[in-house]
Parts: sequence; C-alpha cells; structure tokens
Amino acid sequence: MTLLRIIEALLFSAQKPLTTKELAHAIKGAGAEDELQQPNEFAKVGEAEVAAVLEQLKLEYVEQGRAFQVLEKAEGWQLASDQAYAQWVRQLFPAAKPQRLSPPALETLAIIAYRQPITRADVEAVRGVAVDGVLQSLMERGLVKIGGRAEVPGRPLLYETTAFFLEHFGLRDLAELPNSEELRRRYLPTAPVPATATQDPAAPAEPAVPDTNESSAPQPGATESSEPQPSGG
Repeated sequence: MTLLRIIEALLFSAQKPLTTKELAHAIKGAGAEDELQQPNEFAKVGEAEVAAVLEQLKLEYVEQGRAFQVLEKAEGWQLASDQAYAQWVRQLFPAAKPQRLSPPALETLAIIAYRQPITRADVEAVRGVAVDGVLQSLMERGLVKIGGRAEVPGRPLLYETTAFFLEHFGLRDLAELPNSEELRRRYLPTAPVPATATQDPAAPAEPAVPDTNESSAPQPGATESSEPQPSGG
C-alpha cells in the first residue's frame, strides 16, 4: 500500500476533478469511522506531499505509455483518456456535438477573456457593434458571467469568464491564454465615461442668483416695474 496507489484509486473513483486539499482530506479521513480498520498510516499527509505524488503519477503514466493520463484542471486533478485515442473513445458518446461558437461570439469571448472584468460598452467599443445578443448567448453557455459593477457613473455591469471557460478550453488559469501578456498590454478603444449631471455641457445652465450688494436700478434692457408710479401733480 503506497500513497501513490491510494491517490490513483481516488482519482479513478471520483466523478469530478479533485483538488489537493480534497485528496488530502480523503486520505487522512480513511478508517476514522470504522474501529475494525487498521490505523491509517497516511493520517498526517499534507497537501504538498499529495501534489508531489500527483506529479510522480503523471510522469509514470507518460513513461509507461498508458492510454490515460493525469490532468490538472481549474477545479483540480482528474484521470482522462489520452487525446490520441479520442476517435475511438468518442464512439462511446454518440450524443450530438455541441454547437460551435460563431465568429462574433469567439471575438467577444476573446475580448472578455483578455481584458476582464470589462463592461458591455467597452466590448462594443472594440468590436464596433452591439453585443447584447452575443453576451446573452455566452452566459447561457456558461462561458461568461457577471462579475460585479464598474465604479463609474451609471455603475454598468462587469463581465468575466467562468471556471467552465477554463475547463472547456483546457486551461488551468488565465495566464495560459496564448500571448496573454502581450495582448493584455495592447491598446484597445474604450467607451467614453458618462459625465455627471454637473459636468454635462449639454445640461441647461442654472438661473443666476442676483447679487443683493449691487444697485437695484433697472439695467438697460431690463423690464420696468409694473407698480403704479406717483403722479407729478
């Protein structure tokens, strides 16, 4: 019984990716509720040790040329068949292929991925067209979500990618996006920031407040008082 084989069994039995924390918890908790079990010799295993064994297991499968491998995803570690056998494995899953993303959807998704969090107006400033329908489609597919509101007048919604986006494209994190640093530094047009009411040049001017310190004599062009004047006799 080795820690490597225990982790292998856990990954094989799991229905979802497991983090190093979840693996360590499962290993340390073994036999805790069964008094007939022998003492758990791995009760003090830590996450760092689990992570090292995962890398060892990953290397072992590669060296042995196995048909499956250990993959690290955004949600954790998982056993998966090697991509070289995809055309045969695919025969076990004859479900309809998911609809491909349209070019406008891919372009919008790329802008969000590299510049997130980002407002809809800024995405439209880059693309030059409205993206309401495309954004809705990306959210329904679980690739994009609302991440909050921008700290600008109007507090527009901010959009960002999801954990499913990372899983769908086989990324561990956003740093693995192609040319991520270069594209994040590249200038992109942004939407103009809405002016506040006091800064809006189109807003009507407020009426001037009369200065009580100046003479009350009528100025040229001013309207005369309508009160009756005394008779000159």
